[in-house]
Amino acid sequence: MPEGTRRRILEAALRLFASQGFHGTSIRDVAKELELQPSALYSHFPSKEHILAALVQVGHEAHHEALRTAMLDAGNAPEAQVRALIRAHTVTHATHPLLAVVVNEEVNALPPELAAPALVLRQQSAALLLQVIERGVALGRFSPPHPVATAAAISAMGVRIPYWYEPGGALDIDSLANIHAELALRMLGARG
Repeated sequence: MPEGTRRRILEAALRLFASQGFHGTSIRDVAKELELQPSALYSHFPSKEHILAALVQVGHEAHHEALRTAMLDAGNAPEAQVRALIRAHTVTHATHPLLAVVVNEEVNALPPELAAPALVLRQQSAALLLQVIERGVALGRFSPPHPVATAAAISAMGVRIPYWYEPGGALDIDSLANIHAELALRMLGARG
C-alpha cells in the first residue's frame, strides 16, 4: 500500500466498498469518511474506478506474492507444494477479509483496461495451483476427478473465508490453514 493520503483514501474506500459495494459508494462518501472535499481525492486518483483498480491490484499482488513465496519454500513434492499454496491462500483471505471481498466481488465493476493487470496476476496465481496438481497427477501422487474443476473448488474454499470466518473465535488462522490444506489434499486424492 502507498503511504500518506493515497493510503488513507484506499483504506477508507476499502471499508466503504466492502460494506456498501462499489456502486453503493460515491466519491463524496469516501471524501466524507476522510473529512476531505471530493475534489481533494481527484488529485490522487482520477476516478472512483481508479481507486478500486488500485485496491484490486494491491490485493492481487499481495496474494500472488504470498503464493509464490510459499511455493518457493515448499520443496519439490507436489503434496508439500499444495499444502503450502493452500495455507498461503487461506491465511491471505483470513487475514485481509475486507480486501478479499472487494477484490473478488468488485473487480467486475472495473472497465477491462483497469482490471487487466490484476486479472493477469489472478491467472498466474491460478496457474500455480493447477501446474502443481497436473504434476502430481503425472507423478501418480494425485487422482482428482477433474484437475481444473478440483483446482477451482479448492480455490473457492479460500475465497469464501471472509463470509464466515471470525478471527479470535474457536478456530485460529493457522488451524484453519491446516484444515484447508488437508481438505485440498483429500480432494486431490493424494496418496500417502
